[in-house]
Amino acid sequence: MNRQKLRIVFLGTPDFAVESLDRIHSAGYDIAAVVTMPDKPAGRGHKLLQSPVKQWAVDHGIKILQPVSLKDPGFVEELRSLDANLFVVIAFRMLPEIVWQMPELGTFNLHASLLPRYRGAAPINHALMNGDSKTGVTTFFLKHEIDTGDIIAQRSIDIAPDEDAGSVHDRLMHLGAELTLETLQSITDGTLRTISQDEMLTAGEEPTPAPKIFRETCEIDWSRPATQIHNHVRGLAPYPAAWTRLTLPGLTTPTEMKVLKTSVVNGFTLRPGQTAVDHGRLIVGCGNQDAVEILQLKPEGKRAMPAADFLRGLHL
Repeated sequence: MNRQKLRIVFLGTPDFAVESLDRIHSAGYDIAAVVTMPDKPAGRGHKLLQSPVKQWAVDHGIKILQPVSLKDPGFVEELRSLDANLFVVIAFRMLPEIVWQMPELGTFNLHASLLPRYRGAAPINHALMNGDSKTGVTTFFLKHEIDTGDIIAQRSIDIAPDEDAGSVHDRLMHLGAELTLETLQSITDGTLRTISQDEMLTAGEEPTPAPKIFRETCEIDWSRPATQIHNHVRGLAPYPAAWTRLTLPGLTTPTEMKVLKTSVVNGFTLRPGQTAVDHGRLIVGCGNQDAVEILQLKPEGKRAMPAADFLRGLHL
C-alpha cells in the first residue's frame, strides 16, 4: 500500500500526542480527522479549555470530533463515514471495541513503556518510582484487554539516576513520534511484523502494572529507605508531585508541601520523618537510618522554590 492510500483518524489529547500528530502531518499522510476530549472549563472564569490536540487541529484545518461518549451512535456513524482505514491512538481514553475494530488495517497505540512492562495509565511515573534504569516506547495493535495487544515495534532509552518524570516524558514524546512514523512506514511498505506480548515474557514473569496516580499514591512514606523516597519524588516530578507534612525545627505545627527534588545524603542520624536544618539545607530522616536532602519544594498555596529560599523565609 502506498502512502496516498492510507487514510488516518488520530485519537489523542495532551502534548505528548501532538508531537506524533505533527510529524504524521508533516510526512504527508492523509489525516481524515482527530478525535479528542471535549473542552473543559478551567480557572475562576470557567473558560472552556481546548486540548493540545484540538488546538493543533484548529491551527491546521483538520476535522475535529469531541464525543462525550465513545459509544454514542451518532459519533460512531460519523467516524465510520470518514472511511479511514487506520486509527492511531496516543494518550487517549480506552476505546470500545466498536471503535477500535472499525478500520480495515486496525488501530495501533503508542505507549510510553517497554511493554509488557508498565501496562496502565502512568507508565513513565511508575518506571522512575521503581528506580528503573531503562524505559522506552512501544507501538502495538489494540485488543480487548488494555495494553495487551501484539507489539509492532519498540525503542528504548536509558534513565539517568537523578532524572525526573518531566524530562523522561519529553524525551519519550520525541522518540515516540519517530516510532510512530516508523510504524506507519512498515504498514505502507508491507514490512509490518508483530509479536505477542506473551512471547516477550520469560517463564514465570508477569506484566508490570502502572495504575493511575492518585493523591494518596503521591504521599511520601518516610519509613522507606532514602533511595526509594528519592525515586518516589523524581517519579512524580514535576506533576502531580510527591507531597508530605513535616514539622520543621522550631515550629510546632506540620507544614504541608510538595517535594519536587531531593538527593540522598549521608552523615545524619534522624528518625523517619524527623527534620534538621544544616547550614541552610533541609534534611529529613528516612528508613534504614539514612536521609534525604530536600532541594526543591512547593509550600501549600505558594510557588515552587529552592528549599534554601523556603528556610530563609521561615527565619528558623
